[in-house]
Amino acid sequence: MRPEKAYLIEEAKNHLSKSEYFFLTDYHGIDAQETSELRSKLAERGAEFHVVKNSSIRLAANPDLIEDLDSHLKGHTAVVVGGDDASGVAKALSEYFKSNEKVSVKAGALGDRPLTADEIKQLATLPGLEQLRAQLLSLFNTPASSLVTVLSAPARGMVTVLKAKADKG
Repeated sequence: MRPEKAYLIEEAKNHLSKSEYFFLTDYHGIDAQETSELRSKLAERGAEFHVVKNSSIRLAANPDLIEDLDSHLKGHTAVVVGGDDASGVAKALSEYFKSNEKVSVKAGALGDRPLTADEIKQLATLPGLEQLRAQLLSLFNTPASSLVTVLSAPARGMVTVLKAKADKG
């Protein structure tokens, strides 16, 4: 294998190893300024946008995934990787696609599971990582606040009875 090709494959492997997920996009028709804008929107979520040769992705990705994704490795392909929040990155891509209508998501993978474009759109509708953390924290706090309410009820009842007696007498 030529050194240039080995370098491209190694670079693709490095990109794919940056996160538990990756999304394949079609970037045909966007210019350098639009690409820069997309990269900055993704960078806000900790993600990166890289133009990668289809053959390099085929050789760098998990062989089990490539069977399902091979049909999407045609034309102009870029890979989106990085960041801890796959849902947030999918949301950013979706928002960019709605406003620009030039970049479309072809497919992707989450862990060892291939994703279709429709599944990535569904992933974009899920709450982000921070929102899920807030919901989980709320669930943890609910039993504690309920316990405080139950434990304070007898004392509150006693105070109410004493106040009624004082007001009457």
